[in-house]
Amino acid sequence: MAAEKQTIGILLFEDVEELDFVGPMEVFGAASLMGASCALQLVAESVAPVRCRWGMRVIPDLSIAKSGPLDLVVIPGGPGARTHAFKNEEILHYVKLPHRYVMSVCTGSVILAASGLLTNQTATTHHAHLAKLREYSGVTVRDKARFVIGEGIATSGGVSAGIDLSLALVSRLWGMEIARKTAEVLEWQSTSWQGDGK
Repeated sequence: MAAEKQTIGILLFEDVEELDFVGPMEVFGAASLMGASCALQLVAESVAPVRCRWGMRVIPDLSIAKSGPLDLVVIPGGPGARTHAFKNEEILHYVKLPHRYVMSVCTGSVILAASGLLTNQTATTHHAHLAKLREYSGVTVRDKARFVIGEGIATSGGVSAGIDLSLALVSRLWGMEIARKTAEVLEWQSTSWQGDGK
């Protein structure tokens, strides 16, 4: 009997950093071709096109209102994460739904912190924004970490670190062999994903 597909949602908002979500999307998409049973969907406040940091426009698959708890939700960063998304009540409510896993890339961690999900957790973010994360009480901030994986919550450093975190989660969810094949097909040279994120 085939394993049930796990649904991965990628949150979008205005001024999101492109590679923060396209990197994980590429990893999980490639992993599905390597045998991981997963399906991707892009989620935003509405299905209107979202303008990303460098001008890319992306059409979401569905609205936050129509997306319930998922197996994994990717929360990217970028200017939009640290200027408006972390104050958006609809986004904060969505992040706090009982998803199986929530991962952030770069300053997506600020959204997690603002939602309260990082209280009593260890987390990381882009090296230039560690001080912002430290503004939230109860968050233990790890410097110089490529990523941090906790119980149901994972955070990564900036931009390309999200690819390592995504590969690390592929390894945990579908096994090392699928993760290795995924890294190989992507020609990803970093081996950080095979360790503990340092």
